[in-house]
Amino acid sequence: MRRARTGALAAALATACAIAPAADYTPLPGGEFTSALPQGATPGTTAVARVAPFELRTTPVTRAEFRAFLALHPAWRRGQAPAVFADAAYLADGPAADDRPDVADARPVTEVSWFAAQAFCESEGARLPTWLEWEFAAAADETRADARSDPAWRQRILSWYAQPATATPQDVGGPPDLHGVRDLHGLVWEWVDDFNALFVAGDSRNQGDPDTLRFCGAGAISMADRDNYAVLMRVALLSSLSAPDTLRTLGFRCARPATGEPR
Repeated sequence: MRRARTGALAAALATACAIAPAADYTPLPGGEFTSALPQGATPGTTAVARVAPFELRTTPVTRAEFRAFLALHPAWRRGQAPAVFADAAYLADGPAADDRPDVADARPVTEVSWFAAQAFCESEGARLPTWLEWEFAAAADETRADARSDPAWRQRILSWYAQPATATPQDVGGPPDLHGVRDLHGLVWEWVDDFNALFVAGDSRNQGDPDTLRFCGAGAISMADRDNYAVLMRVALLSSLSAPDTLRTLGFRCARPATGEPR
């Protein structure tokens, strides 16, 4: 009986892993980059940062991929993860480790806490991207590494933010940008490693005020590029979160140092 159960579990795990394909990372060259955040410069001034070469998942992590992770890491299943690492809405809409392992669900996984996202990335030898890495990647369009000064590009990005959030995101796999990265805009919000360090102004959030969410927009005061409303929205959302929080529109992707770079 025990052998039969063990065999069934092994078969289920093999099926889950087969449905969730191997992670696809693409290299990004890094380099000097003008960030919307001051990065230690005088508030409101241009902030030039240097981004080291890195590799980024070409798409957000899917529900099928996260289901395979749960099969191998039961401590992160809904009802198993401690409340300090995941709020009450964690994986409320799934997936679960035993959810129809024969189905390749290519929707991005959401309702995942920062802790769970980081654990997933670590399971494949990676981590969450930093804000600068995400911002660097998200500046590209299909032909340019930095399209942010193009009003048409900005309007295209803003058109997504103007749409009401839907309960069910579309499958991953939108058109690739110059680097081969997909779905950085228009699908879900995404965790970054240093989400809780994005506020760059000394406001009440830094002073222990309990009404932290009342001041989400204050961090934008010292942004260098205040016209980039899409970035402002990202900073405001991520800065309002705590690591155990989950949202049905918030997913993640992983990053890792470029081949040959120290890890």
